[in-house]
Amino acid sequence: MSDSPAGRLQALFEGHRLTPTQRRIAHCMVRRAADAPFLSSVELAELAGVSQPSVTRFAVALGFDGYPALRRHLREVAPPERPAAAAGEDAGHNEYQQAVLAEIENLRHLAGLLADPAPVERAGRLLAGSRPLPVLGLRAASSQARGFAYFAAKVHPDVRLLDEGGSMLTDRIDAAVRAGATALLCFALPRHPREVVEALEYARAAGLTVVTVAESAFAPVAAHSDLLIPAAVGTGLAFDTACAPMLLGRVLLEAMADELPDAQARLEQFDAKAAERGLFVE
Repeated sequence: MSDSPAGRLQALFEGHRLTPTQRRIAHCMVRRAADAPFLSSVELAELAGVSQPSVTRFAVALGFDGYPALRRHLREVAPPERPAAAAGEDAGHNEYQQAVLAEIENLRHLAGLLADPAPVERAGRLLAGSRPLPVLGLRAASSQARGFAYFAAKVHPDVRLLDEGGSMLTDRIDAAVRAGATALLCFALPRHPREVVEALEYARAAGLTVVTVAESAFAPVAAHSDLLIPAAVGTGLAFDTACAPMLLGRVLLEAMADELPDAQARLEQFDAKAAERGLFVE
């Protein structure tokens, strides 16, 4: 994504110590990368759900005199033409349609990210090589972790789902390390539970390489991840939607299966047994 507007924005933000509010602004700008050079500070504040002074402080934290200077910089590095589907031009759609359209945009953003397959391929190698493979996801992210673990178990010899927090979580990480685990896959979605951050910190200290799917490269889990691949969530409804993280999970499954030489044989064996048992209704 280095040559895309979103990639250039992300490169601009990397290396700066941002507050949670500033990370929220950065995440919003990456998601709306094509619109960002044309947004006023008031519009950006509204989109990010923060105050207008927070936008000004964000620009100063990046080294600019203020938000106008940041916007001028963005216009220098972004395409000069504002896209047709700019901010505020979906006013003709109701809130449910807007939520769907926002998710479609999230998927387009993910497609742009996957133009460079190297991070996903690296993740696939790490996950395939870990025996066992712990998969972590708590609260909002538990369904993403469970879905990945369900399918991964069909091709990976030892998948361990970690979808419950509490004092047992570190015990289960220790058990995975003792059994030979070398990597951990984490699904981390807002709002981020403190124990997920603590679990990742613990896992890395125990020697695990942490691969994370999160809504943004500026998520709180980023500092405790060796490889983070972002997939934005939808925020237009009362509860966040996570189509892009789910799809990214399936992409990681594909990359992992490509690294497992007996993956196809395992799938064929499962299909044969399922047919014998009459497991599925035809």
